[in-house]
Amino acid sequence: MQEIAFTLTEPEQAELSFADFKKLVLRDYRIAVESRQTSILGRKEALTGRAKFGIFGDGKEVAQLAMAKAFKKGDWRAGYYRDQTFAFATGISNVTEFFAQLYAHPDIEHEPSSGGRQMNSHFATRSINEDGSWKNQVEMKNSSPDISTTGGQMARLIGLAWASKFYRENKELAAMDKFSINGNEVAFGTIGNGSTSEGIFFEVINAAGVLQVPMAVSVWDDGYAISVPSKYQTTKEDISEVLKGFQRDEKAEGFEIFKVPGWDYPGLCETYEKAAEFCRTEHIPVLIHVTELTQPLGHSTSGSHERYKSKDRLKWENEHDCLLKMRSWMIDSDLANAEELDELEAQAKLYVRDCQRKALDNLREEIQVEKEQTVKLIRDLVSVSEQQKALETLMKLVENVVDLGRKDLVSIVRRSLWLTAGTSSPERDMLLRLYQQENEKNAVRYHSRQFSNTPHSPLNIAALLPVYAENAKPIDGREILNACFTANFTRDPRIIAFGEDVGAIGDVNQGFAGLQEKFGSFRITDTGIRESTIIGQAIGLSLRGLRPIAEIQYVDYLPYAMNVLMDDLTTMSYRTFGGQIAPVIVRTRGHRLEGIWHSGSPMGTIVNALRGMHICVPRNMTQAAGMYNTLLRGDEPALVIECLNGYRLKEKLPANVGDFTVPLGKAEILKQGKDITIVSYGSTLRLVQEAAIELEKMGISAEIVDPQTLYPFDLDQLCASSVKKTNKLLVVDEDVPGAASAYILQQIVEKQNAYYYLDSQPRTLTAKDHRPPYGSDGDYFSKPSIDDMIEIVYEMMGESKPDQFPKIY
Repeated sequence: MQEIAFTLTEPEQAELSFADFKKLVLRDYRIAVESRQTSILGRKEALTGRAKFGIFGDGKEVAQLAMAKAFKKGDWRAGYYRDQTFAFATGISNVTEFFAQLYAHPDIEHEPSSGGRQMNSHFATRSINEDGSWKNQVEMKNSSPDISTTGGQMARLIGLAWASKFYRENKELAAMDKFSINGNEVAFGTIGNGSTSEGIFFEVINAAGVLQVPMAVSVWDDGYAISVPSKYQTTKEDISEVLKGFQRDEKAEGFEIFKVPGWDYPGLCETYEKAAEFCRTEHIPVLIHVTELTQPLGHSTSGSHERYKSKDRLKWENEHDCLLKMRSWMIDSDLANAEELDELEAQAKLYVRDCQRKALDNLREEIQVEKEQTVKLIRDLVSVSEQQKALETLMKLVENVVDLGRKDLVSIVRRSLWLTAGTSSPERDMLLRLYQQENEKNAVRYHSRQFSNTPHSPLNIAALLPVYAENAKPIDGREILNACFTANFTRDPRIIAFGEDVGAIGDVNQGFAGLQEKFGSFRITDTGIRESTIIGQAIGLSLRGLRPIAEIQYVDYLPYAMNVLMDDLTTMSYRTFGGQIAPVIVRTRGHRLEGIWHSGSPMGTIVNALRGMHICVPRNMTQAAGMYNTLLRGDEPALVIECLNGYRLKEKLPANVGDFTVPLGKAEILKQGKDITIVSYGSTLRLVQEAAIELEKMGISAEIVDPQTLYPFDLDQLCASSVKKTNKLLVVDEDVPGAASAYILQQIVEKQNAYYYLDSQPRTLTAKDHRPPYGSDGDYFSKPSIDDMIEIVYEMMGESKPDQFPKIY
């Protein structure tokens, strides 16, 4: 037969014989058919109730085959939850693991992407070894962990691509050969056409064009976003038309934009080969608009697309199904005949069914062992209990459940223990022991790895006190930070800082002043006003072994990045069951600045929304420096909120400014006292300390506790120990009522059991319900003042000693 000069981007062969070419194409078609059958069977499993929900990649199979061919070891993916064909073709996942995820198997041996924590089609590779060390990424095909929020995958994509540019341009990183080979890696992103309406999509596209990074974005365009057609989504109903202004030309940098039908197998292979080569060699971002796709099974198991698509549209989709088109092309090209393809499709169907059964059996076998153990122990209890009839009824419930889950078994055990409460027997003790053992196992299955919990966790960094020279003179707080950053950037070439005004002027408060000149514009750099992609850049860099400090200029601007922080960064370790970590440090500043838009204390929002990050609230710049030293030696994400009014306050420079550490979760008593415990943090602490001086004059001895970090909060329970001594508790916070103060009360009164020691109602002193108006008067009347603090403490003391502290008003 004739030689076919069609590489299909197979790196081992420049040319393929017809026989080899046929083999490759048939292999691809087999993967695509298996993927389609996986979608069909997965949908049935969800609709029959065996799985909770299903979302699938049907209709996108052929385009994803082409993308997989361009995807090499060392590359990264930040994708859409319809990329199952790509995952199968690259080996990132397989059909059995897909069904294990569909059934929520909480075991990374069976479901390595998330340990059953994410719904199906949410893929992730495992970058971290059990000891917390990095795997060799250049020997892997890498996928960052998917999220369900539409467009949410885009933010980290820019960082994954930017990392390649760093590795290519910064020769100091040459030794980090586990993460890059001269920056030759491409970051592949995928997104549905409907999600291109999201602001994050445009923010990322703009940032990639500015940064000129090797990012390849595929838009899967099937004309709909659930039921909403493109005419309601996109100007001109065509995203690549909208983005034409980003097309690069001879005069300006920008994107290469490609457009190709999603059913054209050879056209897709050629397009992806060309697009990826642009990215890889020239570090130019590309966009591949894959059009004329279909979605034959509808959006998900939540509904049918027949409800909103016309008969003409459904007819067109049937005719343009990518598998049907690829099959016809193979027959027309004499690559296969109908009988061969019929046999291949039949084998694929059987294979998928076998994988599904294997995944289900693996989970059922585990639960069956647990069921037998549970039933035996309850039977033993029946034989000695007066609740025999009720216990036998519970046992029948266990035996009659068709798809028994762990929740069913644990619920039966709990109810058996309820029934026999107040009785004592060896049989009940055995059942109780089983319940306790299962609680421990389920805590690992469902609650573990919110943080890395590796030996490199910042919680394991030993505390090292600052050391001062005898002649140390007070300097501005900003100079303490500057010295800290200088020492750390010198120590570790992986550290990078970026944000608005960080580079040229050294940030608005001069913490990075002069550092760009010292360390170069790659390591200390400015960004545009785009908070979401600033955080996304940091996530992507950290996934690839770098240590980013991402600056959000003021804490008031943090909400503009909140979706990326909440959905992606804070859940990274948890949703991959510790398989990936992103040790991002977000640096910002806030608190007592005046005015509605710069009041800067939305701490309740932050501490409730960002579980999964350490929340650091240093009271001064020395404490902030110690926290940075700790975090930069650890492997977990954190937010550090510096006191905005502290940069020019005087502090002494530690001689070990780049080495001393402030441990996380460790509170500190700033002033000993015996009458009342006052807990506060950040800028408000200075006002509390001033109020305490006036209170002493009134005969009131206040003990002041600084928690230093809100998450984790006071691990040694110093607050409760203080309340045990004083029997009174006041929480001072400049957030709105019931926000961070409520969280702090819950931690002290409930978690630390301080309610045992209180002889009066615990109180909070907070800002008003609204944001502070501009000006010093607005601040005084809207946020806790020294006068407010003195009066509330005086009032609390008067409750128990009215003669000594009579009412003022």
